[in-house]
Amino acid sequence: MALDPDALDTDALDPNARAAGSGYHLDIPVALRWGDMDINNHINNVQISRIFEESRVRSFFEWMPDRPRKFSFLVARQDIGFSAPVHYSLDPVHVRTCIGRVGRSSFVMALRLFDQSGTLCATAETTMVVVDPDTGRPTPIPDDARGLLSARLGEPVRFHTPRTNAAG
Repeated sequence: MALDPDALDTDALDPNARAAGSGYHLDIPVALRWGDMDINNHINNVQISRIFEESRVRSFFEWMPDRPRKFSFLVARQDIGFSAPVHYSLDPVHVRTCIGRVGRSSFVMALRLFDQSGTLCATAETTMVVVDPDTGRPTPIPDDARGLLSARLGEPVRFHTPRTNAAG
């Protein structure tokens, strides 16, 4: 089943949850691999996407170690903005994660990748859609999961250019 991320309800926010969770973030250290570099001698953009994936997974292990089976979700959209190259180092990069928005059946994760010197190198916004594990269809976020997500609300990602469907 194809999900239409532009038709998601991420703007249907819980205003009380944002006030309660503003400023939250979780820092995830992620080790770099020598093989992650490309011909330009920096970490390849595809590997940056994988670093964000690893950070999302580790965030949920931290936030919901006993995640119930009924709370299943899929990535519907991911936007990444690059602001500085990431160079290989034995020291890990750090990805700061939080929930940027909570909707009726979807939520948005905000992720920021900082290099070893603290420079912001990339930002990501990932829209996750909650699905019924038996049907694979979107379903409302269960109340207990909504509470856990709302407690992790932090600063949403702000890209310099608006997302658009227009080609050109």
